Amino acid sequence: MAWRDSRRNRARLLLFISSIIFGIAALVAIYSFKYNIQNDVDEQAATLIGADLTVNGNKQPDKTLQKFLDSLSGDRSEERAFVSMVYFPRTNGTRLTQVKALQGNFPYYGSLETMPVSAGKSFKTGQYALVDKTLMLQFNVKVNDTVRIGNAAFVIAGALDKAPGQTGISSGVAPVVYIPMQYMQQTGLMQKGSRINYSYYFKVPAGTNMDKLSKRIEAVTEKADFNYDTIATRKENTGRSFGDLSRFLSLVGFIALLLGCVGVASAINIYIREKIASIAIMRCMGVKSSEAFLIYLIQILGIGLIGSIAGALLGSAIQRLLPMVLKDFLPVEISTNISWLAVGEGIGLGVVISILFALLPLINIRNISPLNTLRMSFDEVITRRDPLRWLVYLLVLLFVVAFSYLQLNDWMGAVVFTISIVIAFLILNAIAWLLIRFTRLLVMNSWSYIWRQGFANLYRPNNQTIILTVSIGLSTAFICTLFLIQQLLISQVSLSSSGNQSNMILFDIQTSQKEAIAELTKKEGLPVLSQVPIITMRLDKVNGHTVAEAKKDSNLHISPRAFSYEYRVTYRDSLTSSEQVTSGEFIGKAERGKDIPVSAEERFAKRINVKVGDKLVFNVQGVQMPAYVSSIRKVNWNKISTNFQVVFPAGALEDAPQFNVLLTHVPSEKVSAKYQQAVVQRFPNISMIDLGLVLTVLDELLDKIGYVIKFMSGFSIITGIIVLISSVRISKYQRIQESVLLRTLGASRRQIFSITALEYLFLGALSALTGVIIAIASSWLLARYSFDMPYKVNFMPVAIIFSAITLLTVIIGLLNSRGILNKPPLEILRANA
Repeated sequence: MAWRDSRRNRARLLLFISSIIFGIAALVAIYSFKYNIQNDVDEQAATLIGADLTVNGNKQPDKTLQKFLDSLSGDRSEERAFVSMVYFPRTNGTRLTQVKALQGNFPYYGSLETMPVSAGKSFKTGQYALVDKTLMLQFNVKVNDTVRIGNAAFVIAGALDKAPGQTGISSGVAPVVYIPMQYMQQTGLMQKGSRINYSYYFKVPAGTNMDKLSKRIEAVTEKADFNYDTIATRKENTGRSFGDLSRFLSLVGFIALLLGCVGVASAINIYIREKIASIAIMRCMGVKSSEAFLIYLIQILGIGLIGSIAGALLGSAIQRLLPMVLKDFLPVEISTNISWLAVGEGIGLGVVISILFALLPLINIRNISPLNTLRMSFDEVITRRDPLRWLVYLLVLLFVVAFSYLQLNDWMGAVVFTISIVIAFLILNAIAWLLIRFTRLLVMNSWSYIWRQGFANLYRPNNQTIILTVSIGLSTAFICTLFLIQQLLISQVSLSSSGNQSNMILFDIQTSQKEAIAELTKKEGLPVLSQVPIITMRLDKVNGHTVAEAKKDSNLHISPRAFSYEYRVTYRDSLTSSEQVTSGEFIGKAERGKDIPVSAEERFAKRINVKVGDKLVFNVQGVQMPAYVSSIRKVNWNKISTNFQVVFPAGALEDAPQFNVLLTHVPSEKVSAKYQQAVVQRFPNISMIDLGLVLTVLDELLDKIGYVIKFMSGFSIITGIIVLISSVRISKYQRIQESVLLRTLGASRRQIFSITALEYLFLGALSALTGVIIAIASSWLLARYSFDMPYKVNFMPVAIIFSAITLLTVIIGLLNSRGILNKPPLEILRANA
């Protein structure tokens, strides 16, 4: 009976289930991507780290650690990494880079991928350098040109394409330059206050028990405040990072699937409305209500299986695109093999959600009696108090929570995600319901016939107001939120570089260079906006508690990592514009012989569990300095300026070893380039951050991230459009009788066309507008509570999205009407009899 009944409706049933195809495709693509990543990370983990073991820290190893490192057998390499300006004499180009001085045969797995290929090894034989290929393109530098680093000049042996663990994003943010370690002293950049990272790479002998070695290393490195990494730990950490990415992408795909579920539920609801007469006749012929329910459940099951298979096949094809979309974020080569496990999961999930979201209209079949052959009101069939109806609601909620938990591995996050989705659905449903009520009251007899009919279609039986508002509104909200947040992040940095605010920061200025660099800045016609001293220190005690006590007693609520962190602090007698005292009083002058009053940033204070009046002991290169918290500050970290976790008062640290930072403002790129060249040539140890360049890099980074999210959100948009098309196509069948009746009564094709256009114009505009409002509200909440930044965005992209979605809705609605308007009424009635 299910097979026979579906004969005339199979095309429409396929249209119903088409809503979930792209959602299933998104999830199958993401699952395949995830499984391929897991396999590829397992196979390429050694090339990610480049060695069997690495040990690294931001200071020279102490005697105990050095002795331990010297005792390890096998091949060994060393690396010193630091940030420095580089200068290309031929093109007069300067850029802040990450310089890596290398000694030994590293990498032991994989290679330094260079052009020419031999440069990856030959650069170690003399005073040569490998320069990031993007950096060479930026400054039009070629192989055999010269690059100056500090006081030393190096011949460029080759262009660096890729190094172990390096991604396109990391090289874009901080381009890498490799030099041989034996020439590092010649650069003159190893001075007091210089920030240098020390790394040691080992290739251990075959047969070494890495688990035992890891336990030995962990005990030694922890005491020395160093980190270590093995192939196993890198595999685990990389897998975890990709797991986070996969979970995020899965949630994006899940949103597309939820949109499809809305389309399925609405389409089946309308389908069952049309079948009331057939079901009532079957009931008169002795078919039980349970049998009638199973007839249509079998139809949905079969069509759901077909749609899920189609989505799985499409997802398997799409997953070949994901490595290309995400290549800048991936340190490994990702394969594109078909994952049959992902295909199976996608098909199973599609069938489950097809049934689950179709159950709500299907259970109403139980309430269709033989009497409905005479009384055709579907509203009488729906029983609000039906316990099975509430059971289905509960099952849907449990499904969303369970799936979210599988992606996030966090019950709280799953519940919050589900509540957010429910709130968005409720808002969209409420807006649609209010529109139905409002238009019913709004329509007046004095209006023209076309306007009355167009508005009336929004609240007539079988209207599409709720389904279109929910599906298109959610899609619009998702993509608009992305655009608005991306704008906020960019505008925040742009704001910092506007006007006469500092947009050039010079750091690593030695005390003896302080006056000279200020004179040079003024000589170049630039203002010295501020000069800030910076002192490096560590935290020894918090309210008398040491790191050992913090590790043993979790009730102290002090992060043990706070003691291993190397703090860079300053001293001054006043606050800056990016700081605000939230508790206590800022004291700008220290008194001799007394504990020093310091101001703590609020997140730092929370991390070490201190409040105003609590005691701290800092260690400045072996000298202990007792202090107490006189105030807690809120700092605007989004503003590009010299912000600090701890600020000392004047009169406390003037004699401590320190370096300085200078802030100035450059009006143009030309002036910036000229100023940087002058500084690098006279003070090669000084590094500079050009905020204009930072803005460009940030813009590129956000564009790449935005492209990834747009690619994934495209599934939601496509699903929304599919739901729109299928919903409007379904409404075509609902409007046939009305349109034919209007034609029979003498309405012209132009009038019916205008009525249809008005209906879908209001539906599309309302759907898009509701989504835009949700996007603005959500982006404002993110700006206010997550990013802590002022809300100021350009709404032009939002207006374009709004207009495009509204226009698309009208176009699809009108195209559906052409088949009705271009044929005689009698022919249409016969075709649908």
